[in-house]
Amino acid sequence: MLIVALSSLRARWASFLGGFVALALGVGLLATMGLGLSATFHAPERSPQRFASSPVVVQGQDRLTLDVRRGPETVSVERRLDRPQPVDSRLLRELRARWTVTTSEEPADRNGPHSPDHPDHPDAVGVDAPAADVRALVGNRAQVLTGDERRRADHDADRDADALVGLNALLGTSGGVTAFVSVFVVASTFAFAVALRRREFGLLRTAGATPGQIRRLLLAEAAALGVVASAAGCALGALGAPLLARTLVDGGLAPEWFTVGGPVWPFHAAFWTGVTVALAGAVAASRRAGKVGPTAALREADVDADALPLGRAVLGTGLLLAGVGLLFWTCVTDPSALLKRKTYTTLPMLLITGVALLSPLLVRPAARLLRLRGAVGTLVRENSAASVRRTAAVAAPVLVTVALAGTLFGSATSVTRAKGTEAREQTAAQYVVTGVDEPHGTGGPRPVNVPPGAVVSPTGPTSLFVRDGDAAVVKYGARAVTDPAAFAELARLPVVAGDLRDLDDRSIVVNEEFERRRVGETVEVWRADGTGPVRLRIAAVLALGTGDNGPYVTRANAPGSAPDRIDASGGGTATVRALEASGGTVRTTAAWAEAERPASGSPQARLGMVLVLGVALVYTVIGLANTLLMATSVRGGELASLRLAGATRAQILRVVTGEATLAVAIGTLLGLAVTALVLGALGAGLAALSAPVALALPWTTVGASAGVCATIAIAASALPAWRLTR
Repeated sequence: MLIVALSSLRARWASFLGGFVALALGVGLLATMGLGLSATFHAPERSPQRFASSPVVVQGQDRLTLDVRRGPETVSVERRLDRPQPVDSRLLRELRARWTVTTSEEPADRNGPHSPDHPDHPDAVGVDAPAADVRALVGNRAQVLTGDERRRADHDADRDADALVGLNALLGTSGGVTAFVSVFVVASTFAFAVALRRREFGLLRTAGATPGQIRRLLLAEAAALGVVASAAGCALGALGAPLLARTLVDGGLAPEWFTVGGPVWPFHAAFWTGVTVALAGAVAASRRAGKVGPTAALREADVDADALPLGRAVLGTGLLLAGVGLLFWTCVTDPSALLKRKTYTTLPMLLITGVALLSPLLVRPAARLLRLRGAVGTLVRENSAASVRRTAAVAAPVLVTVALAGTLFGSATSVTRAKGTEAREQTAAQYVVTGVDEPHGTGGPRPVNVPPGAVVSPTGPTSLFVRDGDAAVVKYGARAVTDPAAFAELARLPVVAGDLRDLDDRSIVVNEEFERRRVGETVEVWRADGTGPVRLRIAAVLALGTGDNGPYVTRANAPGSAPDRIDASGGGTATVRALEASGGTVRTTAAWAEAERPASGSPQARLGMVLVLGVALVYTVIGLANTLLMATSVRGGELASLRLAGATRAQILRVVTGEATLAVAIGTLLGLAVTALVLGALGAGLAALSAPVALALPWTTVGASAGVCATIAIAASALPAWRLTR
């Protein structure tokens, strides 16, 4: 059987070329993404910088430790503080009395604008003494760091790990899309190739081949193709990984030190995934081929009577219902999840697969609706309706590309616009100042001399730790309010209960995500430096929105926080001059909102989506070209009959290219339908969160994707038709 399979591959190499290229490219991309992903698991080992010359570092506690319930037991959980606590003054005196103690302040551009490290209250000190003696003196009053652990005292100790978080998500998403599209294209290629070989299988059955032998023949072909294509793909991955690293670094998606290479597991994973994909794509096709009877050898008609088998119909319906059900369930139970890239990247895949599997049901009605005059129009309509399998095979990859373009870019743009609109609507200020300058060593920004008639409200970032029941501790990113009265006057937050004017040093403004969210109740919180617990009364409750609504506390409950934003209104030009003296960037509210939340998203986010969409578009081009080259190449008899019936060569070319264009149009419409469903669910989720609904369909991206598909489809159908009609 293997010899027959290899002979079949040699004789039909042109038919298998598209599948080989698609599979090799898929394995190459998976290997490349795997190598990139493996590089994001561990940040590079860096030597200590802040206390490089000190053998021992004494640092204040940098973690909050609380006990929570885990079933019948009680365990301790740790949450990292925004910054380490200052070293105890008494301990500092004891250290200085016995050894040489060094306090180190990094340059302002490295230390950050709000460093808590001041000579009187340092968060860490270097000690020139034996580590054992220092530990004996310090006890549990602080941390004693030696060796490479001294890196934890660097103010940007986690910068390398933080830089890899977003990159890890991007490469994981790209790898998932690659696997999804490669399985889709390879399976479609095998299915369509089997449909074109119906007469060949009929002849084999006439010669005595059993259904099992037919199935084993196809599986052997798929295995041989998978092994060779996967090996070629691994070689492509080794070449493409350094190129990917340079692209990510140049595009600002990865830090400058990011490199790939080293582990071999991505090659193993990609190779065996490629072989598995090839075999999985051939399984369904081989089962159908095994059902071909000997009479198929006599068949001449090209009408597809069984284009949608029962198994495909059941699977497609199940995936479509699952996709719609998950969208509805997420919208009802956790609408904020619809705003996350992970959700609007993965959920549409179920819908795309379901619609693609059911596409033969839609092809014939869509083709019948076409109303074109003349013989060419009639042939385009009737041929497309009769050859359902061919039309659906062309429409399916177009559906994938258009739907991914619409859902990815549409969802990301809609979320970005909603956030920008929400930011503009949540302040009544005329001006917003960002990047407020902090004079070195002062622990706060430059003071603003508020002119008469002006209202100025500085706020800054902080964190709060809150118990979620008895089983978890949640860290919330919060805002610290300097002047509660000015804040209440300028803020236009979506208050669902309570009053912002009631915020003071003994209260808190929470959002609907909090477990306790009734006005007048008390919430037990730990501050950003780990001090607490503090019981604060709920003054107001905010709608969740796009995720940036609260909580809010006063600066009395935000130790170490310094304002990074100033909202101001009134006072005329005197206010602008006073704000400029703060050292920050002064903008109008509209200009600030556009700068913070540009309607088109950040360049890094766009580059990430382009990488994902580029994978789908490349696969679509391969799938379209391969399908149409195979389909048109076997229509020699049909096209010759048209010539004998009086059709000119130009008319035949218009018929063939018209069929390809119609199939692309059907795929585009199906992709737009999936996009509309996903964006509709996103809009419902934004409305449920009381956030602005600002949906955007990326017509330019969708149109460009459809245009590329149409161009490739026309060329791939016209070239073999031109050769056959010479």
